[in-house]
Amino acid sequence: MKRNVVIATVAAAALIAGGTATAVAIGSEDGTAAASSSSPAQGQQAEGVASYENAQGQGGDNDGDDAREAKAASVTAQQAAAAALKAVPGTVTEADLDDDESGVAWDVNVLGKDGKWHDITVGADKAEVRSQHVDQDDDGDEGKDRVRSVLNDASVDIAQAAGKAAAHGTVVSVELDGPDHGKKLAWEAETVTKDGAEHHVTVDPGSGAVSNAPSDDDNDGDDD
Repeated sequence: MKRNVVIATVAAAALIAGGTATAVAIGSEDGTAAASSSSPAQGQQAEGVASYENAQGQGGDNDGDDAREAKAASVTAQQAAAAALKAVPGTVTEADLDDDESGVAWDVNVLGKDGKWHDITVGADKAEVRSQHVDQDDDGDEGKDRVRSVLNDASVDIAQAAGKAAAHGTVVSVELDGPDHGKKLAWEAETVTKDGAEHHVTVDPGSGAVSNAPSDDDNDGDDD
């Protein structure tokens, strides 16, 4: 009798709140029953909170992604570039370590000898090409025209630039870019040290001169 009263009370409260109720009788040690209920709105709210907390734990903080990917990779930027060039002869303009559907891999861009831009995915555990396709977008993009021009006069390729940057940690990305360098493009590399600190290194494609930007993890007053 008490169980029926409790269930009816819970159901009525849920209906007043604007939803339907699911009541479940739960036995207690003395043989009496307690009731548990939830409405669709309450369920959706709980799912939303759980999803947010899950996102915070799994993807809400990207600061450690580069360090995690660097630890997971046994293939270097130089090896990834070499593997890509075996698939598509030409010049590598970018190599970026990232997660894809098949796990951690290198995303490599190649300006092929055919004059086309190729996107190639190379495994980070084994230097094998996982996928490749021709980039059909922005064939006349001004930025790509600048890259072509610089590559024609460059004496330092991406493998050499990555080798210079590797003195500052594990290279997780390197590309020929230049928004922060006026009209002149340069090899811009990002590295991660064993303690997770990120560093940015710039290599001149003509002279090979290296310049360093402050670490992302540098603190005020740190003399390192």
